[in-house]
Amino acid sequence: MTAYFITGAEILGGDAADLLVDNGEIVAVGPNLAKPEGAETVDARGLIALPGLVDLHTHLREPGREDAETVLTGTRAAAMGGFTAVYAMANTDPVADTAGVVEQVWRLGREAGYAEVYPIGAVTVGRKGTQLAELGAMADSAARVRVFSDDGDCVWDAALMRRALEYVKAFDGVIAQHAQEPRLTEGAQMNEGALSGVLGLTGWPSVAEEAIIARDILLNAHVGSKLHICHLSTKGSVEIVRAAKRRGFEVTAEVTPHHLLLTEDLATSYNPVYKVNPPLRTKADVEAVREGLADGTIDIVATDHAPHPVEDKDCEWSAAAFGMTGLETALSVVQHTMVDTKLLTWADVADRMSYRPAAIGQASEHGRRLEAGAPANLVLVDPAVERVVVPDESTSLSRNTPFEGMTLPGRVVATFLHGTPTVLDGKLTTGAAGRGRNPGE
Repeated sequence: MTAYFITGAEILGGDAADLLVDNGEIVAVGPNLAKPEGAETVDARGLIALPGLVDLHTHLREPGREDAETVLTGTRAAAMGGFTAVYAMANTDPVADTAGVVEQVWRLGREAGYAEVYPIGAVTVGRKGTQLAELGAMADSAARVRVFSDDGDCVWDAALMRRALEYVKAFDGVIAQHAQEPRLTEGAQMNEGALSGVLGLTGWPSVAEEAIIARDILLNAHVGSKLHICHLSTKGSVEIVRAAKRRGFEVTAEVTPHHLLLTEDLATSYNPVYKVNPPLRTKADVEAVREGLADGTIDIVATDHAPHPVEDKDCEWSAAAFGMTGLETALSVVQHTMVDTKLLTWADVADRMSYRPAAIGQASEHGRRLEAGAPANLVLVDPAVERVVVPDESTSLSRNTPFEGMTLPGRVVATFLHGTPTVLDGKLTTGAAGRGRNPGE
């Protein structure tokens, strides 16, 4: 394995230092290190070194919807976005509700070699919300699943949700809830408010999210398990989670990049690229989730990368699929909304996009500080570069980015997975195929 001598990088935006990467590990970190013979130099002057990013919420679509994305194309997009680990949601076809399916996804990730893939198992059989899936079998499989979610659908039955929380407690698992009360969102198309009335689109009330979050926090407090809230999007949801944490309840939450930046006003275009679940909310909601991410109420940023083929988005709004791509733009949006606004430092970004998601998902090889002896999972970012988002330049198989035409700051220059570059000089390499590690190793 080639050794890499990374020179002059600003560690988490702080002091400049050199990093020596060899045999899958960071061997040394410090100023003015001596370059070993045979090491390849990576000039990182002016670049910020961060631990490899971890996305707890990615849709890779394989198996079943390879026309939208595959594990290979999705992990390539992840690498271009600075991610070294992604958690693949269970809404595939067949659903990832058995040990066989989650092992298939896990092995595809190892073969691709661009990011470690941790499958998320479905909570219920077929994600239908009526019977618990094979949670124990998925946990004991080669994929060692620890996060379970019916994302795309809510585990709406309170009794079943309680049983799921009780079940995963036995192996320290996590239930990641898609908070959406189904009876309150029947036929919903966008955020409920004055604008939805003007546009003639069925509204999606904030209380549909907030009621499930409040219920599940109370259920989890009773059970004493681990609850994670997917794609939190409203001011009320932030307030509920903040109050719960003040009372010492065990709950974590995520926000997506698009909910940090975009608002419901974009629906006036009737462009289905802006149709997403949960919907884009109001300016007040955007300000609230930014504040919640800044003060730690919201633990992490997760992309909810949801690729779709052209025909699923190039149609009338009501017929279009929900979802947006996000892996390749996530870090830029966070820099734009949180770092450049002084709400977060680069050290905070490492916390919200690497340390904490890795801890929630129990990815021991990721979310580690850039120090000697740590796995060499890291990303080099140029914060001074600005770029216009062009869908056709995306590495993802799909083009449904809501940021088309926007100028965003920051560019991933290099990504290293277990010491092997998956991106160098802003371009994909051949990756680290076959060098991925078992989550339990």
